[in-house]
Amino acid sequence: MKMRYSLQTAIAGVLRNKSRSALTILGIVIGNTSIILVQSVGAGAENLILNQIQGLGSKTIIVEPGREPRGPSDFASILSDSLKDREFKAITNRANVPGIETATPLVMVPGSLSYSGETVDATTLGASSAITGILDIYPEDGIFFSEDDIEGKASVAVIGSEVRNKLFGASDALGEKIKIKDKNFRVIGILTPKGQIGAIDIDDIAIIPYSTAQQYLLGTSHFNTIMASAFSENELAVAVDDVKRTLRDLHNITDPDKDDFHVTTQADAAERVGMVTGILTALLTSIAAISLVVGGIGIMNIMLVSVTERTREIGLRKALGATNKDILIQFIFEAVILTVLGGAFGILLGSLLSFGVAIVLSRALSLVWSFSFPISGAIIGIVVAAVVGLIFGIYPARQASLKSPMEALRYE
Repeated sequence: MKMRYSLQTAIAGVLRNKSRSALTILGIVIGNTSIILVQSVGAGAENLILNQIQGLGSKTIIVEPGREPRGPSDFASILSDSLKDREFKAITNRANVPGIETATPLVMVPGSLSYSGETVDATTLGASSAITGILDIYPEDGIFFSEDDIEGKASVAVIGSEVRNKLFGASDALGEKIKIKDKNFRVIGILTPKGQIGAIDIDDIAIIPYSTAQQYLLGTSHFNTIMASAFSENELAVAVDDVKRTLRDLHNITDPDKDDFHVTTQADAAERVGMVTGILTALLTSIAAISLVVGGIGIMNIMLVSVTERTREIGLRKALGATNKDILIQFIFEAVILTVLGGAFGILLGSLLSFGVAIVLSRALSLVWSFSFPISGAIIGIVVAAVVGLIFGIYPARQASLKSPMEALRYE
């Protein structure tokens, strides 16, 4: 019998029992749906994070305290106070790091903002006026504080557009005093709406002189971060090396593995995000793929039942000249057809669910969460489904091919 006839017979066998075929492929459908959903959502999350990182600019250098986290035990080191005013001055000294154009310390201040009994949760950030050029943020109304304000530890603040709307509504915010950790700050500027830049929501922020944050709000002398900008992308790598060398000399560090700081760029951050999301996606995909194996076992069981129910059919076909090989190929074709159909339906359902999840997350979180169809996931799903059908279909097909035609015809 030609392969074409075996395939036609297999298709007819699948269509003859539509309900059973649908139940048979259910495990494969669920498995492929899970794979597509996991990979699509993972790709969407990665794109979202990468877009935020890219908002920092390709020339940005981030210096943070503590050694670079490479395991759970390293995260405690980020609380280190290794970045202070002397480190900032050393980095911004052109004799040490000629490739840096400008830099600012960053001091994170936890807590909320309040005005006239109205309280909002927002990020309070201590910085210098250099942050405007690094992040490309400027006041839409009013002015930004000056170096004199930093020297004098002035109680002034520049707030984001969302903070202004939440606290003042349609009223003029300039000149008004808001409270940060029970200390009054005069609003001197309103930032132009900018959205998310890296981990910072510019619209939901209050920026104050870092010296004021250290002296009056936190009582500390160290910085959470030093953010710098190189003159050009071509000088970025050299600038990063100069920053590391300068800090190691300042801290008497000879072994890079003992650094009490770490330096990252946009490219470094993007690479780490891609690595982390890739590992998580692969892990979740492998877990989801287990259901394909479970589905394959289900197909094998159903196929064994089908072989028993179609014993007389097998006997009749053998009596009419079908060989063991013909019967074997027919039932293998049936198993593969079922699994491939299950894979296709799973890809379709997974795509629809992923698209729905992207819309829901975009609206619920007010984020630009893009839908991404994982072509590699779809290919893997179909191929794995076909392989599962082939592997788990061989045993039932062999059982069918070994049946004696005389005994099969007498089967009740």
